[in-house]
Amino acid sequence: MYETITLNMKCADNIAVLTGAGVSTASGIPDFRSTEGLWTEDHAREYYMSSDYFFHDPEDFWKKYKAIFRMKLLKDYQPNLVHQFIKDLETDEREVSVVTQNVDGLHSLAGSSRVLEYHGTLNKSSCLNCGRSYSLDEVMKVNVPECDHCGEILKPDVLLFGDLITAHEEAEAIIEKADLLLVMGTSLFVTPFNLLPYLAFEQNGTTSVIINNEPTEKDHLFDYVVHEDLTIAVEQLKSRGL
Repeated sequence: MYETITLNMKCADNIAVLTGAGVSTASGIPDFRSTEGLWTEDHAREYYMSSDYFFHDPEDFWKKYKAIFRMKLLKDYQPNLVHQFIKDLETDEREVSVVTQNVDGLHSLAGSSRVLEYHGTLNKSSCLNCGRSYSLDEVMKVNVPECDHCGEILKPDVLLFGDLITAHEEAEAIIEKADLLLVMGTSLFVTPFNLLPYLAFEQNGTTSVIINNEPTEKDHLFDYVVHEDLTIAVEQLKSRGL
């Protein structure tokens, strides 16, 4: 199967890549939704990580936000072999666009030139009053980050529970242009992100591939299904000259 997938990738002019937490776990970032991830430690985390709670108690929100996402460790994370593989798919003749559920910024750090952060990013925070943006370094200097212009408490640019998805239409446009869809490291459990593969399924001429370490409920939508550790799968593909 790897030979066939490799051939399809080599022939593709436009590849859309959808990635989930499984892409970042090899960098040491825990999958918050896995059975061993942080979300299972306290089911109330979804409430604390909501826009409702941010507006209710922004100071306590920031305390819990930094603890839950282990932000002090964020700068220790580096792109791994999978991030680099996706970046290396880009050539002068081939356009590669990444739509990621991950909020760690590692696709951009790896050098991918077209990255849509579907759920936002941990690496920036913004003032909802005046629109100023602040880096992670600036946010980490204080317990509760405030705008130095108007004094409002900053809101992280990561998508919180209850926030509106604003990137879905852009993600759909990326898939509609692609002649190959590659899905990596996601269980396709979260809506509406898990609706995106249906576009490729309904389009004539779009080849679709999913690589995940375990089966998903959406496997039937894909032309090629690989259940394998992503690092092993990427090594197999790279060995075939991608």
